Amino acid sequence: MEDATRQLIAEFSPMWTNKQVWEFEQTNGNLKFDLAYLEPGDKFESISWNSKYAFLGSEVRDTVVKTFDYLYDGLELWITIKNEDGLKEQYFPYLMAVLVDVMIDEEICLNFKQSNNCLIVSIDTKADVIDCKEFFEAFYHLATGFNYDIDTRIPTDETEAEIYLKRLQEEFDEKMKTKLGDKYLPRNNDPDTLNAR
Repeated sequence: MEDATRQLIAEFSPMWTNKQVWEFEQTNGNLKFDLAYLEPGDKFESISWNSKYAFLGSEVRDTVVKTFDYLYDGLELWITIKNEDGLKEQYFPYLMAVLVDVMIDEEICLNFKQSNNCLIVSIDTKADVIDCKEFFEAFYHLATGFNYDIDTRIPTDETEAEIYLKRLQEEFDEKMKTKLGDKYLPRNNDPDTLNAR
């Protein structure tokens, strides 16, 4: 994982859950951003807002899905709000969570940088297995809905909590078995870890 990505993740940790993303969208109305794709190494000043690589007043999730090929081809995505002189800090964790959520099914690791009040996003083509593990662990609760710093909605009764967590684990195991077949190791941990005191 690149240092700039690691620093941004550390700055805004813990990363947002899907619930937090949804709540932010509800309280902030129609969230639109100005997006542009640039060659790596290009500067903000080189953005042509009239080019086919620029998308003014766009919804990030839809735009990234439709223009994914630009990222795949090695371009960097710059996200800002032109009329507000760039992104306010509150938008960074929101955008990072949304972008990872878009990429999570394909397990595509991203690079994040900050420059000129923009969030700059690219695909991490150098990521190895360890990098990917580290990256997605930072966003783990985005997929699971767990954020250990807030109320997780796990039942307070120990027996009910065990049943609830066991059901979540079984659903996760089933999904991973479908995806990976015999390669998947159920529970992803030692057999006694769940019951250890």
